[in-house]
Amino acid sequence: MNRFINTSKVFLSVYYAHMLEYRAELFFWILSNSLPLILMGVWIKASQGGEFELTPEEFMRYFLSVFIVRQFTVVWMIFDFEKEVVEGRLSPKLLQPIDPVWHHVAGHVSERFVRLPLSVVLLGLFFFLYPPAFWLPSLGSLLLFLVVTTMAFALRFLIQYTFALLAFWTERATSLEQFWYLFYLFLSGMMAPLEVFPPAVRAVAEWTPFPYLAHFPAALLVGLPVNIVQGILVMLGWGLLFFGVNRWLWRKGLKQYSGMGA
Repeated sequence: MNRFINTSKVFLSVYYAHMLEYRAELFFWILSNSLPLILMGVWIKASQGGEFELTPEEFMRYFLSVFIVRQFTVVWMIFDFEKEVVEGRLSPKLLQPIDPVWHHVAGHVSERFVRLPLSVVLLGLFFFLYPPAFWLPSLGSLLLFLVVTTMAFALRFLIQYTFALLAFWTERATSLEQFWYLFYLFLSGMMAPLEVFPPAVRAVAEWTPFPYLAHFPAALLVGLPVNIVQGILVMLGWGLLFFGVNRWLWRKGLKQYSGMGA
């Protein structure tokens, strides 16, 4: 346990220092995730006609919550891992007595701490521009939101890591991630709350992993009605499925990687 703690401290401190070098660029990365705030204006205008279940204030809070969720769940490891495999930079990491994926985990976790102050500033600016959107979630909702958001990040990281392992066989593993992102874009609740989806579409979407990467934690923070037990079970189910596929691809991929002369 002490070895694990010490190793974690070293990894996090190293990657935190590395991410600080890109703190100016991080600001633009944060802004690149502001699509929910842009769409918020569209849905507020549409809701003024009274055709939707959510009020303009609820739309404000929902899309703000999605923006917050995306700040903590953004993942890019497939792009780094593909380069490591294609350029042969994975080989030195395989000689280390630790799974190479922990380098990517430490990088993502450290980046969250660097991103947090900038996100808080943007959050304050949002409430300054939209005072009606301000609200204080209950302590229980906030704690549940933090747990589910952590699970959402872990699930999205695991899914992307699984896709990244296809880089052992193809130099364009990122193409699959880009195709997957199209479904994520429309079914995660980032473009629109699931509450405005047709019932049939929503019923199908709720059994896919997409809504639980954005809509589910955002709805918990805002206070929209969701099935908490079903949501957590679906996330665990998809997590176990991708974990099994991930480990199988890792074993097969290492043999393929060695066969290429690495």
